[in-house]
Amino acid sequence: GIQAQTVANFYLAFEAQLSIIPVINKIDLKNADPERVEKQIEKLFDIPTDECIRISAKQGTNVEKVLQKVIEKIPPPQCNTADPLKALVFDSTFDHYRGVIANIALFGGEIAKGHKIVSAHTKKRYEVNEVGILTPDEQPTHKLYAGQVGYLIAGMKEVAEAQIGDTLFLYKQPVEPLPGFKSAKPMVFAGMYPIDQTEYNNLKSALERLTLNDSSVTVHRDSSLALGAGWRLGFLGLLHMEVFNQRLEQEYNMSVILTAPTVPYKAVLSSAKLIKEYGKDQITIINPAQFPDKLSVSEYLEPTVLGTIVTPHEYIGKIITLCQDRRAVQKDMLYIDENRVMLKYLFPLNEIVVDFYDALKSLSSGYASFDYEDAGYQSADLIKMDILLNGNPVEELATIIHNDKAHAAGKLLCERLKETIPRQLFEIAIQAAIGKKIIARETLKAYRKNVVAKCYGGDITRRMKLLKRQAEGKRLMRKIGNVEVPRDAFIRVLKRETDK
Repeated sequence: GIQAQTVANFYLAFEAQLSIIPVINKIDLKNADPERVEKQIEKLFDIPTDECIRISAKQGTNVEKVLQKVIEKIPPPQCNTADPLKALVFDSTFDHYRGVIANIALFGGEIAKGHKIVSAHTKKRYEVNEVGILTPDEQPTHKLYAGQVGYLIAGMKEVAEAQIGDTLFLYKQPVEPLPGFKSAKPMVFAGMYPIDQTEYNNLKSALERLTLNDSSVTVHRDSSLALGAGWRLGFLGLLHMEVFNQRLEQEYNMSVILTAPTVPYKAVLSSAKLIKEYGKDQITIINPAQFPDKLSVSEYLEPTVLGTIVTPHEYIGKIITLCQDRRAVQKDMLYIDENRVMLKYLFPLNEIVVDFYDALKSLSSGYASFDYEDAGYQSADLIKMDILLNGNPVEELATIIHNDKAHAAGKLLCERLKETIPRQLFEIAIQAAIGKKIIARETLKAYRKNVVAKCYGGDITRRMKLLKRQAEGKRLMRKIGNVEVPRDAFIRVLKRETDK
């Protein structure tokens, strides 16, 4: 039927690199302006206005036309069932009863229950238990043939075994893998800790179940003196991280501490000793504790993205200033129509992962939109900034930052710590340091007990003696005493909440 054919054709549209442009313009609303949107599409994507189909899913207007257009525009696949089996895995899900369900597109041959297949990526062998088509629900069939899109169940235990882009072939009938396979690479990392350490095992169980359905999330055990035992998770992007966190809360009722997201930096090593230790001359840094000394590195690299901002023209000045503050380089500026502008900027990824989107929405009264795509790595003047409390470094607060922003960031972190750490019996020096150089400092004054309250008159030397003894005691306490930092102080500083 048309549903099954449409599912297959939408996938083949993707393969043929046909652009399907979804445009949100409610044509059934009184204030809709489809003519203006059609002109914008023509200018941006070079699609003639007479080829645009005006759709209302709410009223069902022209929905049938879209399905027919997909079938009409995309030619049938050029495949042969006589060729050896060559199946591309383009999606996968996990079912607790049946294991991994892999969605596949057949570019040659046929596949049926009982066939023995091999993964080109993992080299593992499986026996097919079930095949079927998507209508869009799963409908078991006897066989799948070249040119079809369907699903496969073959006893895979983990989603990681059905990597997107992998090629499946028949055992003892190897084929050349389909080009373009790449394992998903996390681009945003964050620490995750249970709010209460007694919930550690429950959170561990929830993470294991959730990652069964999302193999692109990387999980490494981690621990912190301030936050306890936890994990360092890698995500494909900010949205991926937010959705994952929401699923933990909604599906598994888990409340967690998610630290500020960081990005994977790289260092090109110049030290022969380090190259021998790592077995390569370039390493990826996902934790500031791993940051190598500048003397042993020839170059630091940071990830970049190509960002696209669409905004009403009256906000251009503020947005350009915001982008410049985030070390962005303008690549393009295009007026879509008389009111809207599209800006393209090359951003360092670290500059947008925390609060850029919120700042953009705030500056534009919510009208500006933002999207970005990976743009590789570029050389950067990166440094590791440590936070010291009475001269002792606090590992949880170490951060990798661009040299130009170190002083401002160090001052801000010191100020926030001064606000959140409660006063204690001795003075606390809060410092930001790069190597041995202190770049910012705040001082948290000590509580002072009135030790001379009982001295009424009498010799002044007794008063001075008591004050001197108190000062000596505080000096000793500061030297040997540990600074008590409450858990919520770390949470606030690590999450880098914007000041109200």
